[in-house]
Amino acid sequence: MATIGFIGLGNMGLPMAINLVKAGHDVLGYDTSPEVLEDAKEARIITCATAVDTASEAETLITMLPNGEILLAVMEEVIPVAPKGALLIDCSTVDVESAKTFHSQAGSAGLGSIDCPVSDGITGAAAGTLTFMIGGAEDNCKRAEPILDIIGGRQVRCGGGGAGQAAKICNNMLLATTMIGVGEAFALGKKLGLEPQALYDVMSTSSGSCWSINTYCPVEGVGPQSPADNDFKPGFASSLMIKDASLAQVAADASGQATPMGYRALELYKEFAAQSDEDLDFSGIITWLEQLDRG
Repeated sequence: MATIGFIGLGNMGLPMAINLVKAGHDVLGYDTSPEVLEDAKEARIITCATAVDTASEAETLITMLPNGEILLAVMEEVIPVAPKGALLIDCSTVDVESAKTFHSQAGSAGLGSIDCPVSDGITGAAAGTLTFMIGGAEDNCKRAEPILDIIGGRQVRCGGGGAGQAAKICNNMLLATTMIGVGEAFALGKKLGLEPQALYDVMSTSSGSCWSINTYCPVEGVGPQSPADNDFKPGFASSLMIKDASLAQVAADASGQATPMGYRALELYKEFAAQSDEDLDFSGIITWLEQLDRG
């Protein structure tokens, strides 16, 4: 069994680390929140006082951090103390340039690295069914496979360093646009007198079929259970969708690729968030769309 360091034990990181403990690994964990560290102790994670302490004895170090700036700051601390040949696995969702810098820093220190942001949210983290979108050298991807098999259900190698982040932001830009489209369709159907179940039965089995309908339908009591059945408590918070959609626009600007739907989706999510009293699940945008007048 390996000694694994885990930095960032938030809503996603903690259940991932717990699954590694359940699989028999020794997990050294660090987070800036004392409350989170108490929860980690109860889950038999060996808590550390600093990120440096977490990394210094870890054969593999996993990070799950809020943004690229924090990722690179943490890497400046931990790379110098990481054991020779250690593997760094970054599961954060960050901008592509930060991911590439992370790989460069690790490579210069003789460490392996992969960027592998995840999909499937808190539920997938707890169940160990996450999808990993992986960027990095093939040998490092293979080294990571046994660990990722424990905390995820699927691994997709997307290319070299930064490719995992690129795939994640493209996917979530699409998700932002499809969820808005689904919300608009149900809002219009409601105005036209359609029963939501009837509209779901049509759209989920015909040309409008997509994940935002079939798996995560934003209408209470329709389709599989989703945040719509729990007052839109997140799942995947609107603030996180705004973060990912913003990263997509940063990448679009850098690459020179126009993404008019992605750009407009980001604007709409910002408007929704500004007019909501709490950080609802991103699918909750339907409640705001239903209140809009055509004029």
